[in-house]
Amino acid sequence: MTKTSILDVDLFVIGAGSGGVRAARIAAGHGAAVAIAESDRVGGTCVIRGCVPKKLLVVASRFAETFDAASGFGWSHAGRHFDWKTLIGNTQGEVARLESLYRGNLEASGVVLCQEHACLVDAHTIRLRSGRLIRARHILVATGARAVRPEFPGAEHLLSSDDLFELPALPRSFCVMGGGYIAVEVAGLLAGLGVSTTLVHRGSQLLRGFDEDLQRSLHQALVERGIRVELNAVVSRVDAAGEGFQIRLADGRSLAADRVLAATGRRPNTDGLGLEAAGVSLDGAGAIPVDQDSRTRIPGIFAVGDVTNRVNLTPVALREGQAVAELLFGSRTAPVDHRNVPTAVFSTPEIGTVGPSEQQARELYPRLQVYRSSFVPLASALSRRKDRMLIKLLVDGDSGRVVAAHLLGTDAAELIQLMAVAIRGGLTKSDFDATVAVHPTVAEELVTLRMAVPAAPSMAAAATVD
Repeated sequence: MTKTSILDVDLFVIGAGSGGVRAARIAAGHGAAVAIAESDRVGGTCVIRGCVPKKLLVVASRFAETFDAASGFGWSHAGRHFDWKTLIGNTQGEVARLESLYRGNLEASGVVLCQEHACLVDAHTIRLRSGRLIRARHILVATGARAVRPEFPGAEHLLSSDDLFELPALPRSFCVMGGGYIAVEVAGLLAGLGVSTTLVHRGSQLLRGFDEDLQRSLHQALVERGIRVELNAVVSRVDAAGEGFQIRLADGRSLAADRVLAATGRRPNTDGLGLEAAGVSLDGAGAIPVDQDSRTRIPGIFAVGDVTNRVNLTPVALREGQAVAELLFGSRTAPVDHRNVPTAVFSTPEIGTVGPSEQQARELYPRLQVYRSSFVPLASALSRRKDRMLIKLLVDGDSGRVVAAHLLGTDAAELIQLMAVAIRGGLTKSDFDATVAVHPTVAEELVTLRMAVPAAPSMAAAATVD
């Protein structure tokens, strides 16, 4: 295609992240002519600088605890040594491998990849940075979101989570700003790698919107792992101090760290897309408003993933992208269900959750029943660190349906996937009770909880006897 030629396609996708690539491949599989534009590496935030590399770092950070626990099981070890450059090099190698697979899958599907920036000229025309024009029956915006830098003096000194994978060496101390997914995950992995870590959050609890038992239990576990957690702490400025930085808080206190990382929010990537030229408006958060079928107010233009600021999770973007492709070129009639979306926080210990928090559920279900257990798993029985597992089920007392599950501890993310299937399927507490347990496992606790606990008990009162 020459610079002046015009390519006609059935679907043009802006953004080759998870949602965009899935939509492009599914649409092409239905016989549609599809092109996709990406000015960065293919794969999006999750593959390149998010879920995948971060999870690899989290796994690396947990080996220290595994080595420590091994002595209780008769293993002895000496000469432990961790090399940051090896970890980052191998991680980037895996990212490169996955990016190559994404590219290969697009090519195999017959999707035309335009490795450059794209913007809208009107509701059916796209201009690439090279000047080439593309006409499309339908346009899908799937450009994701980006980290937002706080606005205060010295903010230019801050790293984002993207920068973590580019650090040439691991600092001795780190201050992490924020209290959401990324902040608690980064704080946990840094501490696990031996970095003196402080977590500073302006809110009164970590993980806003999560169940309070999860919030409290995670806070306690982070402190037990040596992480300094400062809540209700507002950073007012950051100053360079020698080879490190001084973090000034609004209450007059100050903290010192070799590096400071801000994980305080993300903003949809809608700048420079020419959306206004096509008549697509944005909401107050800079996101693209869409209906349940991911349609914008302009016929023929759709948006999926974090750029819509609905449920900002990679698997949700995948489902939304596939749903758009099926709606346009397949036979789908039902929209994506954004209720009861399971999610995991790869903190240490990790969290898995699906359904409303207890606070939210009490407003939805007047006769809510709460089943809760806190115990030391068998895998930790012979370890010096007696990490506890928290399992919590919420049940609608009228129908008997299990409406939520909140887990904290080893393999919580793996367990919550299957719990999400059970909750979506409408299984009742009696279905759980009638299921034979697999012993000895952590998961058996999900089918052996017998007694509901009183409303809003303390964790100490709710804990089972080990």
